[in-house]
Amino acid sequence: MPDNVLVCDPHGEPLRTTADVLDLIGEAWSAGANWVAVPAGRLPDDFFALRSGVAGEITQKFANYRIGLAIVGDVSSRTAGSTALNAWVTEANRGGQLWFVRDEAELRSRLAVSSP
Repeated sequence: MPDNVLVCDPHGEPLRTTADVLDLIGEAWSAGANWVAVPAGRLPDDFFALRSGVAGEITQKFANYRIGLAIVGDVSSRTAGSTALNAWVTEANRGGQLWFVRDEAELRSRLAVSSP
């Protein structure tokens, strides 16, 4: 993994609160990371229920601090059950701030392509 990515432990505590997200962003800043790779399993269930606003709140925090957010893991079971979530994941993967990737190898590949 490139040095500019903070990779979160898949067995860490879920990101439940705004404070959890801000702590993670602070950790990224301290490490000099431009990206944070968060295992999908560390996100609360309501992250994947777009109506809850949790996904927007979390992703906006990363955007505000200009740190990319990569959700790592298979989210296909979630996107299969929600047309809106599926569309959002597809659109996010077209951009340069939020990506949903299967694994760290896919993230490495995407970062290699997007790096100058």
